[in-house]
Amino acid sequence: MSQQPAPNWYPDPSGKHEKRYWDGSTWTDRVMNGGTESVDGSRTTHVPSGNHGAEQVKRQVGEQAGLTGAAPGGGSIFNEPILVVNQKAKFLEVHSEYAVYDQSGNQIAGIRQVGQTNLKKALRMVSSLDQYLTHNFQIVDMSGNVLLAVTRPAKFIKSRIEISDGAGRPVGSIVQKNMIGKINFRLEAGGSVVGTINAENWRAWNFSIQDTSSTEVARITKTWEGFAKTMFTTADNYVLQIHRPLQEPLRSLVVASALSIDTALKQDDRGFN
Repeated sequence: MSQQPAPNWYPDPSGKHEKRYWDGSTWTDRVMNGGTESVDGSRTTHVPSGNHGAEQVKRQVGEQAGLTGAAPGGGSIFNEPILVVNQKAKFLEVHSEYAVYDQSGNQIAGIRQVGQTNLKKALRMVSSLDQYLTHNFQIVDMSGNVLLAVTRPAKFIKSRIEISDGAGRPVGSIVQKNMIGKINFRLEAGGSVVGTINAENWRAWNFSIQDTSSTEVARITKTWEGFAKTMFTTADNYVLQIHRPLQEPLRSLVVASALSIDTALKQDDRGFN
């Protein structure tokens, strides 16, 4: 279980303010900009709810990802051996939401997009230009507390994803290495490469996550909702299998990887959707 940071002011994980006060267990409404403290009345504790039943999630794990017999975890994104990340299907999507389940179909976390301006929402409805803008996500527990923050800064060609912990402290980066052929990413922390994410085909469906010794430590398998949802929505669903307990920062980078890959390649012209 990850240790909670001490009460203090930290960079605001929502990106709306310079700093936000962490009381030792959760983020508060106290924010600071330019040294001036104020109250953020718009702070949300919203946890995206999933629209996948337990049996549907179990089929993703067993039939589609081919995973059976995994030992149960501890109920957290940081200690479950299998995480199912399902995007909430919407006909018109102006912000992305995901639910995170364990292998038994219990929702244990949610992923919410934050900091969406009206301009971004409008661009998303009428074009794909928003793919070049900055996107911010928070991975939250079922009480709405931020566990990890995921930021993809504005890009032109290749993506770079910045990962922070629940207190806004940098964990590391997921860096896209190439645009041609099988897409690969570097996992970087503290100026060093701590692992890689390697697509197993040019359509970037399934990925092998390896440590610095080229040993596979986790695997991402894209699963399918069926023809109708694939044709009429942009929802993507993934099963993340973590082969063994991992140490930080690799653990948090691996947990964030399924969302990060989806965010990096969502509107890439490679037939990824």
